[in-house]
Amino acid sequence: MRFSDQFMEEIRNRISVSTVVGRSVQWDRKKTNAGRGDYWACCPFHHEKTPSFHADDRQGRYYCFGCKSSGDIFKFLTDKQGLSFPEAVEQLASEANLELPQQTPQEIERQEVRASLYDVMALAQNFFVQQLQKPIAAPARGYLSDRHLTTATQQEFQMGFAANDRYALKKHLTENKIPLEQMVAAGLVIAGPDIAVPYDRFRDRIMFPIADPRGKVIAFGGRAMNPDTPAKYLNSPETDLFHKSAVLYNLHKARQSAYDQSSIIAVEGYMDVIALARADIPNAVAPLGTALTDQQLHMMWRIAPEPTLCFDGDKAGIAAAYRALDIALPMLKPGHSLKFALLPDGQDPDDLLNAQGPDALQTVLKEAAPMSDMLWQRELERNDRKTPERRAQFETAIEQSVARIEDVKVREHYKTSFRQRMRDLWSSTGNKAPFRKNTSQSGKSWTSRFKPQWQQQQPASRELLAQSRNTSLPQILERRERLIVLTVINHPSLLDEFDELFSELEMSSNQLDRLRRAVLDICALNLGLDSEGLKDHLNKCGLVGLLEKTVEQAKRLDSWFLEADAAPDDAQTGFLHMIALHRKTVTLERELKEAERVLAIDPTEENFSHLNEIRDQLRSTSGEEAIIEGFGEASGRNSGSVS
Repeated sequence: MRFSDQFMEEIRNRISVSTVVGRSVQWDRKKTNAGRGDYWACCPFHHEKTPSFHADDRQGRYYCFGCKSSGDIFKFLTDKQGLSFPEAVEQLASEANLELPQQTPQEIERQEVRASLYDVMALAQNFFVQQLQKPIAAPARGYLSDRHLTTATQQEFQMGFAANDRYALKKHLTENKIPLEQMVAAGLVIAGPDIAVPYDRFRDRIMFPIADPRGKVIAFGGRAMNPDTPAKYLNSPETDLFHKSAVLYNLHKARQSAYDQSSIIAVEGYMDVIALARADIPNAVAPLGTALTDQQLHMMWRIAPEPTLCFDGDKAGIAAAYRALDIALPMLKPGHSLKFALLPDGQDPDDLLNAQGPDALQTVLKEAAPMSDMLWQRELERNDRKTPERRAQFETAIEQSVARIEDVKVREHYKTSFRQRMRDLWSSTGNKAPFRKNTSQSGKSWTSRFKPQWQQQQPASRELLAQSRNTSLPQILERRERLIVLTVINHPSLLDEFDELFSELEMSSNQLDRLRRAVLDICALNLGLDSEGLKDHLNKCGLVGLLEKTVEQAKRLDSWFLEADAAPDDAQTGFLHMIALHRKTVTLERELKEAERVLAIDPTEENFSHLNEIRDQLRSTSGEEAIIEGFGEASGRNSGSVS
């Protein structure tokens, strides 16, 4: 249903954001000022050691300077507890002692139907649990015992049993005054015009209740006791309560542990989830008999940025992993991806746990491969690369997969990574393979006889590698960081438009990063600060010494645009140019380290040339300047360049 703005505002007025958020975090005593409604904590949405999560009771909002999570009390409940928006409103309205607005007759009828179906499912669940303890369920209890599922585990997951009786559950529900229409609507009884007597859907099966994020049973999964039964596992059909593409088994139990660890694991089925719980891994969930859906992926991403998919190591498990990869590719975004943990061939988590113990299972999860590795491995398997045409086909397949990534930044980083992998692959196979079997009269291989001279001289190659390092790089990075931070301190109005750009900046200097974070915190709490006001706050925070040192060092930089008397337009131009150069340098530094690693492993001319290209680009950034028309005129200067 829809809620009016006035009703929502009334709830916000009665319940503070610190009250709702405070149930999930520990407020930082040093930074928090409860009297001003100003609260700080480590973020509940991602792991961090330094509090960067801010809740402001005056504005009724929260914001994390680290992961950028933000919202009000309603969004916090939907993101943190997995509630739907109406459920969040209903819960908070109850806390605020407010009655929900009058609903339309259709809405009332729909909610009454759902509420009654919850009651039906609860009755069925209790019935199945009771049945498991009766003599008729002895084979089922024996099966569970053989699978090392203790009574405590059975109770923890509320397992039950559906007898091999066509009318057992139907009879029980009828005795509890449940009409047949509701039994059918809940997916528990099968009826239809061609069925003379409606009958139970689940028979002779071990029953697993499927709950929504609040823990209410919305469906069942049943494991057949008879090995000849066509469907080994049978799930409830789609109902008003249950939409299997938007449900993860065990999410209500795994969610808190997953939040705490910032880690969630998706396995293939119910028994896999329970196996991980037995191995003291409580943060596992499972899709319900289908491939992982985009909705389920979004649900996991709300809990952890890189869910781990743990599938069996057989062909079916690998195929499931590849399907999940294809679903996730277009949805990737900075910091959000997948990891893949493949079990030994022919084993599922339960097999591995019983054969080798919890440590073996933990090891598989710790060695999970990133998504980029999985994509690369898939294309290697699909393309043999024995001819130039097949190599081209392999490259095309990689390019087409990467092109499906919609986020520009992630797509570009994938391209960079795979370009390097291509170079490594072709240098290790394409250049050497044609000569591998040919030898000269002296017995030396053709590859050895015609190896480039620099590659034969290992000491020389090590010297070249050492020469390729840019020893001035740390100084270049720190110089730029100093320019950027001081520009913001002297022109804090830049944060009105570029706060995210400044907050996301990677800093090599811990001292300057400390100053940057302090600036962000102060400006977030004191809107409209000018330069002098910002410096006063930095002084009160005990950072005057660091500020003075930074200012003194900057005097030698001769960068006039960062000074307080520079025109705002010139300050902004200089700031953005420094940000661009800094990002380019950081990216090139990473590429340089990777190129050095590759060259050390495989010292080919191609790899050495690639390393030199990166080195030359890094050198160019050390004195790079942009000629910008009009730059400096607003500040009374003639120079149009900024370095």
